[in-house]
Amino acid sequence: MYSEKKKAIFLDRDGVLINERGDYTWLLEDLKINPGVPEALLNFSKEGYLLIVISNQGGIGKNLYTKQEADYLHLHISRSLGMSGIEIAEYYYCPHHPTTSNCICRKPDSLLLEKAIARFNIDPEKSFFIGDTERDIIAGRKAGVKTVLIEPNSDLRLIDLSGF
Repeated sequence: MYSEKKKAIFLDRDGVLINERGDYTWLLEDLKINPGVPEALLNFSKEGYLLIVISNQGGIGKNLYTKQEADYLHLHISRSLGMSGIEIAEYYYCPHHPTTSNCICRKPDSLLLEKAIARFNIDPEKSFFIGDTERDIIAGRKAGVKTVLIEPNSDLRLIDLSGF
């Protein structure tokens, strides 16, 4: 049975969804959702986009925090956004740090995007990656999705995808 491919917006976590504070964020007390995130994500959802987070979490590889702590923060982000009617389909993150291991899941590599594309039957040509670093853009391009580079902690309501 044929099912139509979906479109998605892939989002970096720190600097796009939540405040990039120049240090690792895993504690709830350090969590701050960026301006315009709920409104922008609700609009993207209404336009039929799946919302998927793609993030490097090298602090796990450096033993600063655990996968369980990262997952707990993601649960809190999802609950906060859920109060505005927003569903994050999935969080994909690389737990490795380049000083502690070599991997192919860490951005700028595209393995995490490729996994999401396969799992959710996503059409890369109809999808976007919104990131705040060049490594986000490189990963998105490798996966064949359109990319949008923003300044860290920008207001996501200012993003206009209609020009693509």
